[in-house]
Amino acid sequence: MPKPSHRETILTEGLRVVHERGFAGASVRDITQAAGVPQGSFTNHFASKEAFCLEVLDRYFDDTRALISRTLRNDSLPPLQRFRAFLDATAKFLDRKGLENGCLIGNFSVEASDHSEIIRQRIVEIFEELQQSVAYCLRAAVKVGELSPATECDEIAGFVVASQQGAILRSKAERTSVAIERFKRIVFSTLLRNPVVFTPKRGALSQRSLKASPSS
Repeated sequence: MPKPSHRETILTEGLRVVHERGFAGASVRDITQAAGVPQGSFTNHFASKEAFCLEVLDRYFDDTRALISRTLRNDSLPPLQRFRAFLDATAKFLDRKGLENGCLIGNFSVEASDHSEIIRQRIVEIFEELQQSVAYCLRAAVKVGELSPATECDEIAGFVVASQQGAILRSKAERTSVAIERFKRIVFSTLLRNPVVFTPKRGALSQRSLKASPSS
């Protein structure tokens, strides 16, 4: 009989270890010990720690994709309602997993991208996919009149993704969700009521008064 594969166990336990200890802090020995398998099992399934962490990153993002499908890209819900649901669910996920661990995507962008060009490129792709999904939801809000037609959805989406990651990093450092809750509050009380508009001639973001939308 063929030997049972430990690949799934290594990925499951390895994701937890890498999330807790970081890209550099989690050794192959730490990962295999957590999985309860011989260290040789790791090299049987993964060409390198870099290859393993790339798979772990994609596995982590699979959960985010599922959340995006239920919220940002769920056309059965009002756009701003599903946008809020996405932010709320992300905050709850981080709180459940432990704020001290932060977001694996953001953690890798700070740490692993300095060590691996392949991982850096994958992180860029992930952030782009996140931004496109937020922009999709905001464009839907414009279409149904929840936001002004002048709203620059792509620019706001990029700002939201970057700002959310910043809030998560601060919450990780402070061991409190204050920064995340502040981010959510300002997005709805200020940003989406007085949208940031891209001014191409200046090449910068500016905030200007827009005609009130039906949702304001």
